[in-house]
Amino acid sequence: MSSPTLLRTHAGVDAESSLSQARIDLAAALRWAARLGLSEGVDNHFSMAVPGDDGEIQGDRFLINPYGWHWSEITASSLVLADENGNVLEGSNEVEDSAFFIHSRVHVKVPSARVVFHNHMPYTTALTLLEGGRLEMCEQNALQFDGRIAYDDEYNGLALDKNEGDRIASKMGNSSVLFMACHGVIVTGETVARAFTDLYYLERASMFQVLARSTGTELRKIPDSVREATREQMSKELPLIGERHFSALQRILDREEPGYRS
Repeated sequence: MSSPTLLRTHAGVDAESSLSQARIDLAAALRWAARLGLSEGVDNHFSMAVPGDDGEIQGDRFLINPYGWHWSEITASSLVLADENGNVLEGSNEVEDSAFFIHSRVHVKVPSARVVFHNHMPYTTALTLLEGGRLEMCEQNALQFDGRIAYDDEYNGLALDKNEGDRIASKMGNSSVLFMACHGVIVTGETVARAFTDLYYLERASMFQVLARSTGTELRKIPDSVREATREQMSKELPLIGERHFSALQRILDREEPGYRS
């Protein structure tokens, strides 16, 4: 039987390795979001819940991008490790207030949201500005999100306290995406790869919808039976697509901007 000391040592090593990889993945996602024009000044935030000292992920510790840094300059070591009480556990940078209240509450209240991306990307945000704005299930990329989007139709100002963070988290329900009226979007996932790929294809789907609507022509309808069959197909394909897509993006960064890993 292994000794308690040995078990703790192994758990510590595993946690440290997991944290290191999380930093690299999150930095890569931020760099690529900047490359794709999805950043906004030094605002918006990406985070990832990480294991505690016991090796368990409970949402009470998370990595997040530092306040005041442009996403194009983020490195793995620049990311801040914070807890649900706002304490900085690792790092010399600050966490922006609204970033803390949104991400800390979503991580704690929505256990499936290991990764949380909050973004004001142009086309998806444009849909949140429309009365009754919804992502229409009229295009293949959009069908990836069929039944996965929740809508918060109440804009409540900046998220500068725990109550607003809890209100936002409550709107997520069992959905992995939240459209935030007059504001932006939250995309969540189990891994950075899956969340980033969802973020990418969500913006593509929103772009196609906005462009199609701009012609003044009615959108095509996809029959319910086809939507259901496609949803079943995509449930099997999307995890693999996400991992392959993000691996390809990291290979490009490793060639062109390897400093993100530092």
